[in-house]
Amino acid sequence: MYLDANATSPLAEEVWEAMLPWWRDGFHNPSSSHSGGKKAREAVELARAQVADLIGAQEDEIVFTSGGTEAINALLRSWDRVATNGHFLTSAVEHSAVLRCGSALSRPMTTCAVCENGTLDLAAWKELLNGAAFSAVMAVNNETGVIMDWRQASALAHERGIPFFCDAVQAVGKIPVSVADGAVDAMALSCHKFHGPKGVGALYLRRGSQFTPLLQGGGQERGLRSGTEAVPLIVGMGAAAALAKKRLTDGTMGRIAEMRDVFEREVLAGVTGVSVNGDLSSRVANTSHLSFDGCEAAGLLILLDEKGVACSAGSACMSGKQQASHVQKAMGFTDARAKSSLRISFSAHNTLQEAVQAAALIGQAVNKLRSVQGSGVGPVVIYTS
Repeated sequence: MYLDANATSPLAEEVWEAMLPWWRDGFHNPSSSHSGGKKAREAVELARAQVADLIGAQEDEIVFTSGGTEAINALLRSWDRVATNGHFLTSAVEHSAVLRCGSALSRPMTTCAVCENGTLDLAAWKELLNGAAFSAVMAVNNETGVIMDWRQASALAHERGIPFFCDAVQAVGKIPVSVADGAVDAMALSCHKFHGPKGVGALYLRRGSQFTPLLQGGGQERGLRSGTEAVPLIVGMGAAAALAKKRLTDGTMGRIAEMRDVFEREVLAGVTGVSVNGDLSSRVANTSHLSFDGCEAAGLLILLDEKGVACSAGSACMSGKQQASHVQKAMGFTDARAKSSLRISFSAHNTLQEAVQAAALIGQAVNKLRSVQGSGVGPVVIYTS
């Protein structure tokens, strides 16, 4: 029972079928001038159009990358190189790709606080924009599923002429995201979050935005990201983008939201001492973030895995590290509450029956762990280097 779609989503059958011919017969380099190369180029450009269509961009504003992390690093390091004096302003709950890259820039990084429900403190953001060279706020938090006030943050930044970047990795394919109004200067996407393959993503660069390439080489992607394009993966991203656009309007997201809501009702009915975290009025349909009093998530994950339930204790990028999540700490959680939290993330591949079954299994795991945990020392100690 796979309930960890925010870590990565199952590859859609339609996407696999679109990719399959390009793994073997369509092996040609899309920069080659022969017929095989031209066909590969056509496939890449079709995918570019599909990705652009998903977010309301122009085709020449899409740059393919190896994923969201590369897109984030390429953009932030580029702006760091070209910007004058000033700090980099972002939120305290950003993905580690933003925070770790930001801390390695040549200028100070300032993080803006969030409210208890995980939304951005816009009053604090407005004040911290003083002296900022460029700024960034994610569209959706990867742990809680909270939809961030990225448009308001961008508007405040643009009022002062400060460039704004949005990590939309957890938003695209789950909620409508449009850049057509020029609300952002740049945006990162990663298609394995919306039923595409891993190893490919995209950077949206608004026309006229400053950018110097991270990778130098053969001049692919209009000189903005050198390296021979991975045609099968790019084709897969295009197919996933087309599928995601369809699912935003065909009732799929409503069905996923129903699964999440039924799941939460079942858990709350069957287990005491449970908190549903984040802004419940402003979150993506697929994500449920729960804390269980007196019950560490590390033990829960082991018990659930034994029952065939795959979920996580937060960001998959931080799994195995027995420390409180920076996202939850920024929301004011105690260490004990942060370490007792599970993230359940559904996808279109899940069913309502699975949601009900998962809730029952989680209830059993919580009760079992509480019965042996007692004072807070769990039955399992996990050592990490």
